[in-house]
Amino acid sequence: MKKNLSYRDKLLELASIYKISEIQDYIKRKKNLTTHQIEHILKKNNVPIPKDFNISFFKKTISNPISKAGKEVSGFYSNTTDGVGKFFKRTKKGATGLYDDTTGGVGNFFIRLWRNSGSLGLGILNTIPKIFNTVSSFVSDSLVNLFSSFYTSEVEKTKTNKLIKGFGIVVFICAIGITFFTLKENYDGSNVTESVSVVKEKPKKLEKQKEVKKKIEKKPQKKEEQKQVKKPEPKKEKSPSQVTELVLPNLNIKTETVLSLFEDVEYDLKTVRYQKRVKPIYFTQFPKDLDEIKDTKLKKETFIKIVLPLVVAENDKILDDKLKLKRITSKKMTSDKEKSWLRLKLREYKVKNSDMTELNKRMDIIPVSIALAQAAKESGWGTSRFALEGNAIFGQWTWTGQGIEPLNKGKNEGHKILRFPILRASVKAYKNNLNTHRGYSEFREKRYSIRKRNKSIKGLDLTDTLDRYAQTGKEYTDILEQIIKQNDLSDFEKVQLTNSVVKKDIQL
Repeated sequence: MKKNLSYRDKLLELASIYKISEIQDYIKRKKNLTTHQIEHILKKNNVPIPKDFNISFFKKTISNPISKAGKEVSGFYSNTTDGVGKFFKRTKKGATGLYDDTTGGVGNFFIRLWRNSGSLGLGILNTIPKIFNTVSSFVSDSLVNLFSSFYTSEVEKTKTNKLIKGFGIVVFICAIGITFFTLKENYDGSNVTESVSVVKEKPKKLEKQKEVKKKIEKKPQKKEEQKQVKKPEPKKEKSPSQVTELVLPNLNIKTETVLSLFEDVEYDLKTVRYQKRVKPIYFTQFPKDLDEIKDTKLKKETFIKIVLPLVVAENDKILDDKLKLKRITSKKMTSDKEKSWLRLKLREYKVKNSDMTELNKRMDIIPVSIALAQAAKESGWGTSRFALEGNAIFGQWTWTGQGIEPLNKGKNEGHKILRFPILRASVKAYKNNLNTHRGYSEFREKRYSIRKRNKSIKGLDLTDTLDRYAQTGKEYTDILEQIIKQNDLSDFEKVQLTNSVVKKDIQL
């Protein structure tokens, strides 16, 4: 495979890896498919596709909203200035009339002054909610678009509301400062008597009273919001399908960004070990600077957090297929759709003569501890050249396809390391390799016998059957056992995705 593939070639390669027969049939009949048609077929078959970084993202989510908010705030400032100017012009005329008019004129002056002051105060109070709504919608929309573009999930409403309220308070203080600054400038150019300042105190009291009323009204709203936030929590546990998958595109993101993301979504391995649940966060590649982490423990945890959801997701698909196979084979009559599905799975698992017993042996999960240990060993905990350049987590060899040339390859060795467009494709190919290659028949037989005894499948019970995965044989399996034990990888054996239905161990 070429080092820099076009987007269409990546899609075709994904179709080949996931063995999408519909696309392969079109290619065999020499019918050209558009890129959009290929994407549609891949999505229909639940195949994750790489996403390109949209350059216009910052323009849409940050630049345009800021420009729009700026115009509205500018309009507010100009309207406020004009209103204050008109007010003081009227006040100035009223002050002049104070000296020229009779006692009745003085009374009219104070009446006009009172009305103008009240109108000014109400005008300022009426503009504050408009500013707050404008800024709130801008900040909320920007934050939601920003987080959803990196991982297609919803921003937590409680955090967003707190941020919006904090930002609203800052804007409110700035608005008051601008208003008083404008009043001061206009005051310096007018000949307002001391009696005017006495009258101004009344609108201030009105403003304070209204602010107190607003605070009193907001307090019960906060309690209601807290209740609303607390109530949906048990619902999320009952309906896990509400948790969206987060597929992070090829952005060449840095490790610092990855760690920040894990902190934002509260992705902690201690919690995963205890609750046996992991969030469906799917990275398409490793961060290029992962090796720059000096803390070995942090580096390993970051690697596990990236690979674990990918392994669990593939195992979930296998378990779904295995349950479906059990239902179909237990029926006396099968539909045409079910027969078509069986033929597809027989080809996928390379089973000959429609042997359902053999298909049942091959269609099973790869223990999570083994997958993590082999991924760590073959990719150097995500820092090897093959992992960074070709998303090759498990170091699979190829003699026919194009791959990455090993640097220390012998003269008589013609293999290359198989390259993949995304990390999940590498996990998929690894699963197919262990479940179909004749070199791992002992692994499948022992796994099948564990199933027949209705026992849980554990990695440490099967590592000794993988001596053919590497040239070092028994030494390789000893290393796998050591990695599993030192990093407590057995804790992840029964981990499931947060958006999947709880599956018990399948009984044969």
